[in-house]
Order: sequence, then structure tokens, then C-alpha cells
Amino acid sequence: MIEGASFDARGPERLEAFSDGVFAIAITLLVLEIHVPTIEEGTTPTAIVDGLARLWPSYVGYVVSFLTIGNAWINHHNLFRLVGRVSHSVLITNLFLLLAIGFMPFPTALLADTLGKPGEQVGVVVYAGTFVFTAVVFNLLWLAVKKVLRPGAPQAAIEAINRSYRLGPPISAAALVIAFVNPTVGISVIAGLMILYMLPRSSGT
Repeated sequence: MIEGASFDARGPERLEAFSDGVFAIAITLLVLEIHVPTIEEGTTPTAIVDGLARLWPSYVGYVVSFLTIGNAWINHHNLFRLVGRVSHSVLITNLFLLLAIGFMPFPTALLADTLGKPGEQVGVVVYAGTFVFTAVVFNLLWLAVKKVLRPGAPQAAIEAINRSYRLGPPISAAALVIAFVNPTVGISVIAGLMILYMLPRSSGT
């Protein structure tokens, strides 16, 4: 064993590399849910445009989920800028976060297949439920990270994350409840929360 080395002093590099791979795969898989409409010989340009227009739920699902996963990656990146070492609790909670991210293409596909149809409520509820789970796990990950912060981590950045992360679970839970009554408003609340998380929190993040 190398003198001075410790199995407890693991840096975050491998965790970040693995996480980046999961984020990249999940965000790429989203486009596979946008299917080119059937174009037979003799199909007119108007019919093709109409077929593309009918894919609007797939476009909505793709954009919302792309920005959601992209935003989660940004927050994950900013979070691990503050990490000094990786603990077992960080590894486990990060794994659950990746569980949510890797699952995202499924509720996206369900949302795209149900928007504007009688089953719209089911699609939005499942999507909102996934969002709730992601928000809760992000908070659990932050609780674990706060125990292994690097020396000199900016206090302003820590406080900014504290403020923004605590909004995630209650607002996403509200979106889930609203989705049972009005799916359109429910998905709008999720989109609003996503935009909120995309805003810079402080000069330190």
C-alpha cells in the first residue's frame, strides 16, 4: 500500500465520468421516440407536412425531456465542483439519480403517445411522478455531498443550492397533484420548474 494513501479518499473523477456517460446515452435515446411518418410513393408534400405536424407531441416530449436531462447534467456538474472526496452515500444516491435519468426516455415516450389524446392524464402523471423522484434524489445527493465538500467550497454557492433544491420536491409534487386534475397545467408547472433550475444561482456556480 502506498504510504499516505487511503481507500476513504476517493476523488469524484470516476463517478463523474460514469455519470456523464449515462446522461449522454439517456439524452441521445430521446430522439429515437420521434418516428418519421410513413411516406409512400406518390405521397404529396402537403401530406408529408401534415404527417410531420401530427408528431407535435413527440416534439414536445423531446424538447421538455432534453432540457430536463440537460439541466440535470448542469446541476450535477455544478454539484460535483464542490466535492472534495466521494463517500459511499454519495455513490449510492448518485446511482439512484442515474436510475431516474436512465428511465427518462420511457415517460417521454408515454407522454408523446398520450398528449392530446384521452390518455393524456396518464402520460403527464407518470412523467410528473418521474420528476418528483428525480427532485427528491437530487436533494438526497446534495445532503450526502454536503458531508464531503472540498476545503474552501464557496459558501454563496452552498447557500444558493440549498435555496433552489428545496423548491424541487414540493413544486414537482404539486405538478403531480395538478396533473390528476389538469394535465396541461401539470406539465406547464414542470416546464416552469425546469426553467427555474436553468437560471444561474450565483457567481460561484
